[in-house]
Amino acid sequence: MNRPAEPDPAELLPLTPVAFDILLTLLDGDAHGYAIMRSVQDRTGGQTSLHAGTLYRALSRLVDAGMIEERDSPPKGASDERRRYYRVTRLGRRVASAEARRLESQLGAARAHGLLGSA
Repeated sequence: MNRPAEPDPAELLPLTPVAFDILLTLLDGDAHGYAIMRSVQDRTGGQTSLHAGTLYRALSRLVDAGMIEERDSPPKGASDERRRYYRVTRLGRRVASAEARRLESQLGAARAHGLLGSA
């Protein structure tokens, strides 16, 4: 049985900042929505604060695109088994990596133009 070909990660770029933040969080391990919101806020020093509507729309789009999936059951040791837990897929990992490389290239250009200090 042949599986459908996985899309080229470059075709899914650029990611929105919210989608990239969600993928970065899930690269650390499976998480539920509230934990994702907290993690993003902590990682960005409070500069990015996800609201529930924004988060759940982004989660839905990432699931539809095959970059994350909802777990069938909570992970072992889950503090609240009633929550929906998400995990990053192989495609999601590849897309996050492609987005990181894209952003790195953008930052290199910004440095070359003196926007972030010397090159």
